[in-house]
Amino acid sequence: MTSSTFRTVPPTADVVIIGGGVMGASTAFHLAEAGVRDIVVVERGDLGCGSSGKPIGGVRAQFSDPLNIELGHRSLRAYRDFPHRPGAGIRLDTVGYLFLLDTAQQAREFEAGVDIQNGLGVPSRMIGPDEAQRLCPYVSTDGLVAAAYSPADGHARPALVVQGYARAAARAGVTLATHTAVTGLDTAGDRVTGVHTSRGRIACATVICTAGAWSARIGDMIGTSLPVRPVRRQLSFTEPLTPPAPRIPFTIDFSSTAYFHNSDDGLLFGLADPDEPEGFDTTWTPEWLELFRAAARRRAPALVDMRTDGGWAGLYEVTPDHNALIGRSAEYANFLYAAGFSGHGFLQAPAVGEIMRDLYLEREPCTDVAPLSADRFRRGAGTRPEAHVV
Repeated sequence: MTSSTFRTVPPTADVVIIGGGVMGASTAFHLAEAGVRDIVVVERGDLGCGSSGKPIGGVRAQFSDPLNIELGHRSLRAYRDFPHRPGAGIRLDTVGYLFLLDTAQQAREFEAGVDIQNGLGVPSRMIGPDEAQRLCPYVSTDGLVAAAYSPADGHARPALVVQGYARAAARAGVTLATHTAVTGLDTAGDRVTGVHTSRGRIACATVICTAGAWSARIGDMIGTSLPVRPVRRQLSFTEPLTPPAPRIPFTIDFSSTAYFHNSDDGLLFGLADPDEPEGFDTTWTPEWLELFRAAARRRAPALVDMRTDGGWAGLYEVTPDHNALIGRSAEYANFLYAAGFSGHGFLQAPAVGEIMRDLYLEREPCTDVAPLSADRFRRGAGTRPEAHVV
């Protein structure tokens, strides 16, 4: 796809979207589809080079908070329809998500989540250790209390989603200004009036921040608090497996956050290191694998001796309560934001793109996102509970 590599950016725009990852691309597509013209997406690197760069992204509606369930469920439907709208293959594999639970407390919490999910049309269910092992033969039932499974969940390729949305947006006239860094924002009264970039200034009527782990820096340019912290997450790939791995669900040991699933001709391993310091470092460190192997030894011993072939490190964009920031700035009426998805951005991106379109057009969105306003942290008591965080 040819991005517009300008010597200078367009001097004016109706909408400037800061960040060309999955959230920015989805927002640009949905705005353009609704007839909004004169949109510029500003991305400091290549499209999808930030958190959306991960090789495989999970897609699920298994959450405990009804708002997250709705965003995930709606996005799953959009991903199934992606070959038709916007029209691109994304290698969606509906293998299901399998959460492995090893305490009675976890089982109770997930059971409550399944009840809410079922009420919202999600076909999840609680299952016993033996069925969990049948679904994923690598699982050891030793100490396993229960599992939660939804066959409608799965995984897809974030890079293909970003390209699919961006190509459709470009066809509709959206300008994709890659390798263009945002250096400042101009304001007048309660409006943002311009975006300064490394390739010139864009005078604009609306700014939408979808800058992922870098969103706090964008907010700071105008004194708007977007409390997003970058935290490195690492994963690894096995060498090709012979015989091939069985087709398994996206399987998560909830206590340790270790997860694994199919990836091309092998498996992908992941785990959230609880001691990872925050920061923008994306160096992959092979020592991290020992944390995964320690968890696998207990829950999926056959994985421990599989040989790995490199890995990848990227950034989660984390908020204090591990839930997204979606809304309109209280200080600047034409500054909108969708950031801080804490690992759930890819799976919620189609629905959030629709919501950003509706916020911009001042229409009623498909679901009330007022609880996800960044102001909830200033108010103190408004944080969102979400139990199913990985």
